[in-house]
Amino acid sequence: MVAGPYVNRKAEERGFMANVKIGHLISEMRNPKTQDMDCLTVRELLEIMNEEDACVPAAIGRELASIERAIGLTVEAVRGGGRVFYVGSGTSGRIGVMDAVECAPTFGCTDEFQAVLAGGSGAFIRAAEGTEDDTEGARADMEALGLTDRDVVIGIAASGRTPYTVAAVTFARERGCRTIGIANNKQSELGQAADVAVEVETGPEVLTGSTRLKAASAQKMVCNMISTITMKELGKTYKNLMVDMRPTNGKLEERARRIVMEATGCAYEAAEEALIKCGQSTKTAIVMLLCGCNAAKARELLAQKQGSVAAAVKTGHPV
Repeated sequence: MVAGPYVNRKAEERGFMANVKIGHLISEMRNPKTQDMDCLTVRELLEIMNEEDACVPAAIGRELASIERAIGLTVEAVRGGGRVFYVGSGTSGRIGVMDAVECAPTFGCTDEFQAVLAGGSGAFIRAAEGTEDDTEGARADMEALGLTDRDVVIGIAASGRTPYTVAAVTFARERGCRTIGIANNKQSELGQAADVAVEVETGPEVLTGSTRLKAASAQKMVCNMISTITMKELGKTYKNLMVDMRPTNGKLEERARRIVMEATGCAYEAAEEALIKCGQSTKTAIVMLLCGCNAAKARELLAQKQGSVAAAVKTGHPV
């Protein structure tokens, strides 16, 4: 794939931070607020941790332009029939898994968002730290995905230099994929390897080097933004409602009824009846009620408008 407007680094600049020692990374430095952590009371430490966590949104705010570029890539990929893969090791990899697995129940999608964790699914429950250095394993894991130039690969690594993750992103670029690097250090090796670098500098952790704290919180918030806004752009929401979620249990069935009620202003019984008529499709039920049509016509309107409830309603019931 030819590099487009989303590429943020020149090829000759790649690898700038490859030889930086881990102790020189800001995410690995000691936090002056907790130099005497052993002497702090529980309340004092709680206050410090709360103050430090409060810095995360501001750090993300400084990267909104990069996150916007990243979302441009993911929307383009999914709209074109491609997939989005989160890739990482350890805590960073688990963050990707958590976000990817929630996309199906939240947005009714299938395999648009997926995750690759170094060491496999077992590493989610039991740490497999040695796998983060396995560059050959990374390439093999990515090879198994059958990547195409329609896909996007998002590498996540707090240090920005995890060998497994950098190798995975590099392999993906070689296969023509667009790539994104989420890191917690500026000018990271991962950022240099990717088309778009989202480098949220959250600073030293309360517990030195424990990037499951602020760094991981930032990573999850960025992933939340990417997946949620991507799905919104693809018509998976109506106003601020989850209209494509799958009502696969009692709680979600009740949520579907309430979503239909919120979207249309109808009574509980009407929402329940509409959902039954359309096979529990929340989107279809909303269009049926707002346009005064049957399920078949509602499905036709949605198909014409690529699944967008707002566009379907405008077409079927113009004001």
